[in-house]
Amino acid sequence: MNDSVSAVEKPELTRLNLWIMAAASGITVANLYYNQPLLGLISADFRVTEAKAGSISMLTQIGYAAGMLFIIPLGDMLRRKRLIMFDFVLIVISLLLAAFAVNIEMLMVASFLIGATSVVPQLLVPMAVHLAKPEERGKTVGFVMSGLLLGILLSRTLSGFIGEHLGWRSMFMIASGLMLIFWAALYFLLPEIHPEYKGNYKSLMSSLIHLTKTEPLLRLASARGALCFASFGAFWTTLVFLLEEPQFNAGSDVAGAFGLVGAFGALAASFVGRLNDKGNSFRTTTITVSMIVVSYIIFGLSSHSLIGLIIGVIIMDLGVQATHISNQTLIFSLLPEARNRLNTVYMFTYFVGGAIGTYLASQAWHHWKWSGVVVVGLVLSSLALIIHLSFLKQRKAS
Repeated sequence: MNDSVSAVEKPELTRLNLWIMAAASGITVANLYYNQPLLGLISADFRVTEAKAGSISMLTQIGYAAGMLFIIPLGDMLRRKRLIMFDFVLIVISLLLAAFAVNIEMLMVASFLIGATSVVPQLLVPMAVHLAKPEERGKTVGFVMSGLLLGILLSRTLSGFIGEHLGWRSMFMIASGLMLIFWAALYFLLPEIHPEYKGNYKSLMSSLIHLTKTEPLLRLASARGALCFASFGAFWTTLVFLLEEPQFNAGSDVAGAFGLVGAFGALAASFVGRLNDKGNSFRTTTITVSMIVVSYIIFGLSSHSLIGLIIGVIIMDLGVQATHISNQTLIFSLLPEARNRLNTVYMFTYFVGGAIGTYLASQAWHHWKWSGVVVVGLVLSSLALIIHLSFLKQRKAS
């Protein structure tokens, strides 16, 4: 009897399963970033300031954090596939609401809902880890995350092009169609996982606090990830405003094309996962967080140089994405029965950090333009490095 239940709960992870998880993660997380190259167009359309338009990106990330907090823990309590199928319906509704927004306030509400519902990748990553062999977890995380990170970066390229030629509303309509296609693909190709958690929703949510208090490595990964992603959001939210300045005179399509440059970092994700499987995660993370600091120094010297911005983007995106892989591999090694909740704590903190970085950068741009954005990014990335090195020092001392 127990063997039968176990077999149902943990089907074999096939190559096809892994590919569909990676593709679905990428196409779903892209919903969070379509708006970034479009902020200039949205600002002009609704006749609002660039800072107010920037709040759309911030609200999307806050929504994602809220979805992480209230939806993802259910992955430990409910059937995973069923939860994902239902969530896809909510994503489509949210995207259509954005596409037909009649004012900036309606778009802001829709952006929050897009963020809150587009949490499917954070159900798929723990699912892939659960199905993977123990010695291949880092590699598996890296593979799925490669798809997710490509989705993050290429989403800007796609939305920048669509926005420039078809208008910003078209992007959200196209995105809703993509969600329907992947709903069908996941329905036929995704295995089901039965939950192990037997408590109620209240005790499930309470356990998040307990996990945060009792797992120092979870706290380290969360703080490190939040600050790195804050640096990431600070750059990408304000890049389109910099490129619209007289020294560049570029539009949303050029801002989106920078996503192709950042894709180099995503392609390195599987390699970073393999390094973590070999036990080099702390040393690797020291290098990758340092790369983010270096990238902002380059950005500070490149307010009039496209080549400098391109070099900085490659270094920053590789640093942010590699750090994220290391963080997730670390937390998934802690408590197998609580992977969705561990991921909830980590990703909730991660996207709160992203929202804060977006807000600070939008305000810095409003008051001090690019130099203010660079200072924000330098401070945030330097804090991440300080926290990481302090933990390493304490660990060696003990």
